[in-house]
Formats: sequence, C-alpha cells, structure tokens
Amino acid sequence: MVLGLELNKDRDIERIHGSGVNTLDIEPVEARYMLSGGSDGVIVLYDLENSSRQPYYTCKAVCSVGRNHPDVHKYSVETVQWYPHDTGMFTSSSFDKTLKVWDTNTLQTADIFNFEETVYSHHMSPVATKHCLVAVGTRGPKVQLCDLKSGSCSHILQGHRQEILAVSWSPRCEYILATASADSRVKLWDVRRASGCLFTLDQHNGKKSQAVESANTAHNGKVNGLCFTSDGLHLLTVGTDNRMRLWNSSNGENTLVNYGKVCNDSRKALKFTVSDGCSSEFVFVPYGSTIAVYTIYSGEQITMLKGHYKSVDCCVFQSHFQELYSGSRDCNILAWVPSLYEPVPDNDEPTTKSQLNPAFEDAWSSSDEEG
Repeated sequence: MVLGLELNKDRDIERIHGSGVNTLDIEPVEARYMLSGGSDGVIVLYDLENSSRQPYYTCKAVCSVGRNHPDVHKYSVETVQWYPHDTGMFTSSSFDKTLKVWDTNTLQTADIFNFEETVYSHHMSPVATKHCLVAVGTRGPKVQLCDLKSGSCSHILQGHRQEILAVSWSPRCEYILATASADSRVKLWDVRRASGCLFTLDQHNGKKSQAVESANTAHNGKVNGLCFTSDGLHLLTVGTDNRMRLWNSSNGENTLVNYGKVCNDSRKALKFTVSDGCSSEFVFVPYGSTIAVYTIYSGEQITMLKGHYKSVDCCVFQSHFQELYSGSRDCNILAWVPSLYEPVPDNDEPTTKSQLNPAFEDAWSSSDEEG
C-alpha cells in the first residue's frame, strides 16, 4: 500500500469564480481561511472549517471582491497572499499594474501601489519581524521592494535582464529573497546588502562556464516558478525547459536531483508548492490538467492527481490537515486528501518495486502522529 492523495469526496468548495483560478493562499495563523484570485480580477475568501458537523460539506465563500466592487482589480489577479501575522489584512497583485493591500474586515483597500509594468508575482516574508517588505516581480527587469510601513517602493534590486516571473522570501532568514526571470536566471539576494545579489544559480555548478549561452543560467528557458522547501535549506525552481531543479539555498549548488520531464508551457508564474509536516517531503507541481507529485530528494514521481479538466495554475498545501487545494482554468478549486490506495499497474505487468517502496508507506502521516 502506498499513501497518496485523492479527491476529497466529502468536501466541495463553493464555485464562485466565473473564470480561471490563478492563485490560492491559506492564512498561516489558523489555517482556516483561504483566498483565491481569478483571471477576471475577482478575489474570494473561503472558510475551510466544517461548521456543519456533517461528514459531507461545502466550504462556503465568506465574502468576495466582485466585479462591481469599487476597488476590484481591472485585470487578472496573479497573486493573493495573507499578511503572515494575522488575518486582518491581505494583499493582491494584478496585470492591472497594481499591488493592493486590503483590510479583511471591511474589504476596503488600505493601500495601493502602482507600477509602470504588469505585475506577475509578489510575496511577503512568512517569518519577517524586522521588516514589512513586499517583493514584487513585474514585466520590467528590476525587482521592486515595497515597504508596507512607509507606503513607498524605494528599494530596487537590479541584475536581471528580463521580466521577473516569480519571487519568494526564504522561510529561514527574513532578509533572503529568491527571484526567477525570463532571462533563464535565478538570483538570491540579501536585501540588507547594498549590492544585494548573493549569487546567481548555475545549473552546471561552474563546470561549463565556457558554454557561454548557458553560463550562470538555472534553466534553458524562462524560469517561471520558485518554492523553498519548508525548512528553507533548499530551493525548487521550474522552467519552460520542462525541468524542475533542486538547489542548496546556502551555497547555490545544483543538487542534480532528476525529476524527469516536468511539462511547463506557462507564459506566466507557475504556482507550485511543497508538503509540510509529513514524514517524507513532497512537491506538488501543476502539470497540464493534473498535478504531479514527486518526492523532493529522490526525484521520484509518486502520482498524478487527476480531477480538473483544464490547466491547473496553482496549488497550496494545508499542513494542519495535510490537504492540498488546487485552482484551475476550469474555474474550480478542488480539495485533495491523503489516501491509502493500491497502485494499479497501467497494464498487466507485475507491480514494480518503485510502486511499493516502503519509504512511502507513512508518507502522508502527519508529524504529530509520529511521537
């Protein structure tokens, strides 16, 4: 028996979005409320808690910033994120060239940052106590740092040559930021340093620097997704070269873990995620209309989660109940739960050893059951 994930048959998420779901975020305080952002500019806030006490229930939308809201984004919302320290505030950014800071209780904007270019991605540090910087990636090559305290975007990180498709703060150190660009490069920055850039990731680990085209590149294509492991010691990247790579985040070394072909033709940020609190660590990557699940450190593909019928653009992990949520262009948000299942071989061949690897037997047991 292998532990995997299956669609949660006891839970529906109320369908509010009339267009694709681009981005999801679950607040880290109670892990109860989830934000979603749509390609029509709409933002929805869901309560994931089962208050009905019935086994089968629907997660209801608490409120939404609909098309008629005075502050609604004009175009696609690409990123939503809760303020990391309480649920009274959340942020959203959009192709309408704005980053908006919202008061959750009134659903009014507390602040709006305007940019000269389309905004692809933004991120607030999950662990910062000494700064309130929002990193913002736009169609321009400069990474913008917006200060929520002062309301200004004074700080700029320069070094990329093309648009910034993804940004992510380290969960380990509040001053370390990773950025991914269409220039095939991933940079790590210490925002306290004047020069900023700590290093640029090199897929060849410095061994092929004579191959000028691919020197100091992380991928042989646009890099459109970034995700730190939950301990912050490693960084995962995905690119339009159909590759996923795992890097040591302290020295920038490519670990050379091979995940095989990870199909990725997204022209914007691909929002993928990792498990947290499991006995094995997994990465969940949107893969066409499915979500591919890999073990992070071995590179083995465990399963493909099938349930959406159009491209999946985002997924987010809820560690309290070990659940995964995914958003798709089919306008649906699906909930996936750990499941025991017998792997069914695709044909009549005997079951292969990898399908019954005992390392995955308790893969989805949560950490608090281990003690």
